[in-house]
Amino acid sequence: MSVIPAKPVLVSDETVQRPSREQALEAVRTLIAWAGDNPDRPGLVDTPKRVVDAYGEWFDGYEADAAKELSRTFEDVTGYDDMVILRDIEVESHCEHHMAPFLGKAYVAYLPGEKVVGISKLARVVEIFARRLQNQETLTNDIIDAIESHLQPRGVAVMLDAEHQCMTTRGVHHRHVSTITTRFTGAFKEDPALMDRFLKLAKA
Repeated sequence: MSVIPAKPVLVSDETVQRPSREQALEAVRTLIAWAGDNPDRPGLVDTPKRVVDAYGEWFDGYEADAAKELSRTFEDVTGYDDMVILRDIEVESHCEHHMAPFLGKAYVAYLPGEKVVGISKLARVVEIFARRLQNQETLTNDIIDAIESHLQPRGVAVMLDAEHQCMTTRGVHHRHVSTITTRFTGAFKEDPALMDRFLKLAKA
């Protein structure tokens, strides 16, 4: 079996050495044995490969760059000066405390300044940051900071509504409890009527 060499990866402005694929496979085998099962039995022998492949997909946000997604902008907005809002963007992320999924929706709006961006790029920004180990508060901030930084809009509004499986499948075992986080900048923060209109449109 060929072993993919370890390579550095940038995490929170610090470069850490990423383990090789074989080291990741061995880590999964160890967890299976720690859970009390035999990683060599027929039903589990291919599980480490499946888990490592799944992790590569779930956490591919570390390989992506939100700034690149927002770099292609357009300046001709033909006089449009109201909010641009995307509703019901799927959020699939993993809690950084338990590595358990949290699933929900994102609602993102901005008031264009001199730049607008393709709407698919806003959804892609949500996806990039969601596909990292996260907490919901930080995810909310990451999305809004990226849009603020690269579009220089007159304001940004973000709301996330998600259910955390670290709460529903372990610990207190409270199902169907969702967590809502919001953040507003610029005109959305300064104008309560605008903020209220965003919230009503988001949940309409």
